Amino acid sequence: MFQNPTDVQIKELLQKANTVAVVGLSDKPERDSHKVAKYLQGKGYKIIPVNPKYDSVLGEKCYKKVSEIPEQVDIVDVFRRSIDTPPVVDDAISIKPAAIWLQLGIVNEDAANTAQQNNLMIIMDRCIKVDHAKLLGDQ
Repeated sequence: MFQNPTDVQIKELLQKANTVAVVGLSDKPERDSHKVAKYLQGKGYKIIPVNPKYDSVLGEKCYKKVSEIPEQVDIVDVFRRSIDTPPVVDDAISIKPAAIWLQLGIVNEDAANTAQQNNLMIIMDRCIKVDHAKLLGDQ
């Protein structure tokens, strides 16, 4: 049975990370993906939007797929339906991020197994914004 990393492991991940690719990032300010990415940007993380619908979001160039990102990505934060996550994980494996993060309400055991088989940390059904605020506060 899948278990998320401990709070200590998640805190360490958030402290070490610099770059977060946000899959499914919307340009609509009322959307959770936009709110979370803007929060992370405000905390000093470089945000890389991944959404084929846009050229840029939050002032950053948008990519169609994670595998197209030409720089190191520490966390791939996923805002997609649970059923749509396995291809995102398969694509993300190629860039070897430190972790793949499936947002609150997103759970896919197959995606988690694939990530773990490829030695990637995976976090499911948690919000990176909530965890950052809880574990790191105003850092």
